[in-house]
Amino acid sequence: MRNTIMLMEKARHDLVEFGKRLVTANLTKGTGGNLSVFDRENGTVAITPSGIDFFEIRPEDIVIIDLDGKTVEGTKTPSSEWEMHLMPYRHRNDIDAVIHAHTTYATVLAVLRQDLPPSHYMVAVAGPNVRCAPYATYGTHELAVNSYEYMKDRRAVILANHGILSGAQDLLNAFNIIEEVEYCSQIHYMASCMGKPHILPDEEMTLMAEKFKTYGQRKSNA
Repeated sequence: MRNTIMLMEKARHDLVEFGKRLVTANLTKGTGGNLSVFDRENGTVAITPSGIDFFEIRPEDIVIIDLDGKTVEGTKTPSSEWEMHLMPYRHRNDIDAVIHAHTTYATVLAVLRQDLPPSHYMVAVAGPNVRCAPYATYGTHELAVNSYEYMKDRRAVILANHGILSGAQDLLNAFNIIEEVEYCSQIHYMASCMGKPHILPDEEMTLMAEKFKTYGQRKSNA
């Protein structure tokens, strides 16, 4: 009988679950976006496949790749933006999960090529602000480099004319960052329609960063 044990089995199920949550929470549309989890001990990455609806992805469709982007296990094609996921895993020790989504309001800022300033204190889940990285074609090395550089010292980055990327210690916190940055982007957009938002000072965001070391971190039940 064929051995049905798969590499990174829990990560596969988590990726399926959180992919669906992106859609049901209205944080992306159709096949827009991708998710991954890094097994730091074994140096492997579980990543969603390319071009499959999130509600059709099965655990066995998740692709396992190494840090060079080579397929270790799986028959599907990994997300075309796999290198954008690998850059943080290669160079940061605080990120073991990455989510990319095409949210509405963060993408409004992306189209305007604007950073998200700290007009709301919850921006602190990602950093003192969320930078907008220069535009690059999706799935390219240039996009991977731009997203990595502009997410330094941050846990999220806006991708010009594209969407948003977040990174955290696990999928739950990466998802939370996407949610909060999208909410803050919506508030900033709406406030900007009425006037000029008041931006919180650096010292307040430094205080928020300290407070969020505990408050801003969600714990998985697993």
